[in-house]
Amino acid sequence: MGRILAIDYGTKRTGIAVTDEMQIIASGLTTVDTKVLLIFLRDYVATETVDKFVVGLPKQMDNTASESEDYIQKFLEQLAKTIPDIPVERVDERFTSKMAFQSMIDSGLKKKQRKNKALVDEISATLILQSYLTSQS
Repeated sequence: MGRILAIDYGTKRTGIAVTDEMQIIASGLTTVDTKVLLIFLRDYVATETVDKFVVGLPKQMDNTASESEDYIQKFLEQLAKTIPDIPVERVDERFTSKMAFQSMIDSGLKKKQRKNKALVDEISATLILQSYLTSQS
């Protein structure tokens, strides 16, 4: 069994999270400059078995697509061309950034550490992945 890799896509930075090989535990992996995201993913799947990509689906409160969905759709097209053999599933990502920030507070991170937006993106990707895992059980 391979890993599931979650992507919290952003126009500047993208948070990445991954499961263990048994697909039980979601862990933050890194944050990548979005300009090199496809290269990072291609290199990652060359060394690790990935069964699925889970990509955040940004929605407004009224359930309509967020403005950032246009950027994500373009990314998904490029991803399908670059790594066509790995399926993609989408997961509602509403509130993940707020939940990530709150989890940083709850874990006792100092104010300066909480300003690290890359860490927020990585935690958000982890929350997206955990949400996906929970929905599958």
